[in-house]
Amino acid sequence: MYVGVFIEMAEKIAEFNKRVSEKIKGTPDCGPILGVWDYTVILTYMSLVSAVIGMTLAVDNKNKYALICLIISGICDMFDGIVARTKKNRTDMEKGFGIQIDSLSDTVAFGVLPATIGFSMSNQHYPVLGQVAAALFVLGAVVRLAYFNVAEEERQSIEKGGRKYYQGLPVTSSALILPLVYCITYRYSANILATVYSIALIVIAIMFVSNVKVKKPKGLGICILSGIGMLLLGMVLVWL
Repeated sequence: MYVGVFIEMAEKIAEFNKRVSEKIKGTPDCGPILGVWDYTVILTYMSLVSAVIGMTLAVDNKNKYALICLIISGICDMFDGIVARTKKNRTDMEKGFGIQIDSLSDTVAFGVLPATIGFSMSNQHYPVLGQVAAALFVLGAVVRLAYFNVAEEERQSIEKGGRKYYQGLPVTSSALILPLVYCITYRYSANILATVYSIALIVIAIMFVSNVKVKKPKGLGICILSGIGMLLLGMVLVWL
């Protein structure tokens, strides 16, 4: 059953990539540097850079600062779509590039970075648990993002406007949930913190691929989530 699901998903991803390629085929040459480098993607790039810095800190066992990078990535991601939509008359190439670069950045920032932090916490106490949790978390994040790309492409071909609900827990939620887990459990021993964080990774990974509807935040919801993110950032910086 699971093999069939993955084969079907792979076929949909291939079809999606083909449609994107057809859209950008024949577009003017972008110049000496590939990609898009205007203000519409600056927050996405900032999120990615913050995530990479966070991974280097986690490898050095500086998990508190790595979590700060995770929160910063989450704040950047919360507003990157809003900023991108302020540019009118974006070409199909720019729209397609934005979708792809956002998903790739999210894979690193909200998939690989949290998993790296988790393994760094668990490595000296429960390395096998850390490995399993990290692997499941990244797998869940990648599958969730791939499914979202395909589903969003199909939705946009049928209806206009933004979606009201997400299917599955958005991967960006890890930027709020995992720092909160850390803030709640950091006063306990290192092995308890590592265990709780690893379990949280596994539970979140399952939620990524669960067929549940999550309302997409807008307006006031975005402000509230941003406020929570800033509060967590302050807690990690000052209290911890």
